[in-house]
Amino acid sequence: MRGNGRVVGPAAPMAMAATAGLLVAALVAGCTSGPVGAGPAVSSDSAASFASSAASVVPAASAATPLEPLPAAVPAALAPYYAQRLTWQPCDGGFECTTFRVPTDYDHPGDGDLTLVAARAPSVPSGAAQGARLGSLLLNPGGPGGSAVEYLETAARTYDSGVRARYDLVGLDPRGVGRSNPISCLSGDRMDAYTAVGLAPADQRGIDALVAADKEFAEGCRQRAGAALGHLSTVEAARDMDVLRALLGDEKLTYVGKSYGTFLGATYAGLFPGRVGRLVLDGAMDPSLDSVAGNRTQAGGFETAWAAFAKDCAKREDCPLGRGEQQIGEQLTALLATAQDHPLPTTDNGRRLTGSLATTGVIQALYADFLWPKLRSALTDARAGDGTGLLKLSDSYYGREADGSYPNLMFANTAVNCLDLPAPFGSPEDVQRALPDFERASPHFGRGMAWMALGCAYWPVRATGAAHTIRAAGAAPIVVVGTTRDPATPYAWAQSLAGQLESGRLLTYDGDGHTAYGRRSGCVDGAVNRYLLTGEAPEAGKRCAR
Repeated sequence: MRGNGRVVGPAAPMAMAATAGLLVAALVAGCTSGPVGAGPAVSSDSAASFASSAASVVPAASAATPLEPLPAAVPAALAPYYAQRLTWQPCDGGFECTTFRVPTDYDHPGDGDLTLVAARAPSVPSGAAQGARLGSLLLNPGGPGGSAVEYLETAARTYDSGVRARYDLVGLDPRGVGRSNPISCLSGDRMDAYTAVGLAPADQRGIDALVAADKEFAEGCRQRAGAALGHLSTVEAARDMDVLRALLGDEKLTYVGKSYGTFLGATYAGLFPGRVGRLVLDGAMDPSLDSVAGNRTQAGGFETAWAAFAKDCAKREDCPLGRGEQQIGEQLTALLATAQDHPLPTTDNGRRLTGSLATTGVIQALYADFLWPKLRSALTDARAGDGTGLLKLSDSYYGREADGSYPNLMFANTAVNCLDLPAPFGSPEDVQRALPDFERASPHFGRGMAWMALGCAYWPVRATGAAHTIRAAGAAPIVVVGTTRDPATPYAWAQSLAGQLESGRLLTYDGDGHTAYGRRSGCVDGAVNRYLLTGEAPEAGKRCAR
């Protein structure tokens, strides 16, 4: 998910095992004094009402400036990039990989190039009755920072056989991500320290520690990534996708984007409406929100997801936090406060579970309801004094490997977010003034998400983007998928994006978890697959359940 801080949305549930999730710039929270998650104890029903007030109201998009399309003709200075020839070579997993060049700065294409990496799984026809090849289907799993090359392995196994028979599946790692000039910021041990810092400071000492951690992260990115930090925006990544579309020989772009991938896909549609083929935007983001509103409404999304978990947990014998929904919220608050004051031991080489790591573990499990049993087990162990289960969930969120290394996801995530939108806050005092609004949006997570949004204040390059609407006038129908209790991309965002797009069609999944396509709803999968194969978009207002 996108934001300005350290909350990253996962690449999408079906890819969690490979790329994990990540709190990019807006996630998690606490109370007026205490760690993330140590907010006022409220019942699940109360939490749902708080979240509803923050996450169910579609923001007024008219206040944001519209994204203007680029000229339809390729500028002469960019013609050499569009004239390249792709050479595909066998690469890991039985796929094919290629590289191509794009200008580092599209406004000054002679000032150096970047080399991007794409991989494809060629179509696998399984019968003449299924029809001829339709072209390439580009994929993006989210983040920003999720590797589409890595995600391709999951997609090749799980996408509908009819879709696989008629499309080459293509994963392009955006600039700065995965294998495409990946940026790096901190070593593994410094990332361990960074992720363990308290995310909802209770006093000046805690604020100073958080600010120092954010500054160290930003300085590490400046030293290691250099000038590339100024050219990792979503607009530039969308323009890169158009170059690849042309090199693949496709007249129009066919695309499935999840989470942040919806913002990337919608941006493409806004810049190149005449080149839009069949676009699926699942777990949609709302480009009209500024960074404060985006972080605050995302906090409400996680509050909604926590309420759903608590309601389910209360019915189960193995629920470690009690039987009543209010008691469950109170016990979570107490557990996270304990971890913050007295980090719990784990079986992982002497590492201890801090309050921030514990909260990240809870957040990771809220991304998908199939992780709820693992969360119940981890909370049971934590209440008994063993933080190992929650630490594993937290490590999964950040993509931390057993050897202590981290992928480039977190680094790219922050770099893109801090470039796409101006920093929501310029100082700790700005955060403190915003805390009441964040805590109203999310009693459990709002405080922490407000403090997490401070990171971009210290970023070494200025933002180049701003909140905007996307109309994509003249584009073919674009399918926007929204899940009613999506934690990371609240349903209201999908409503807003579908309303902004001139040809947007909203497909609603009434369920839990982040994103919907490929997640056990035959109704959603059937509608999306039919659209990809025939171009027939779902009827307006279509709703699905599992």
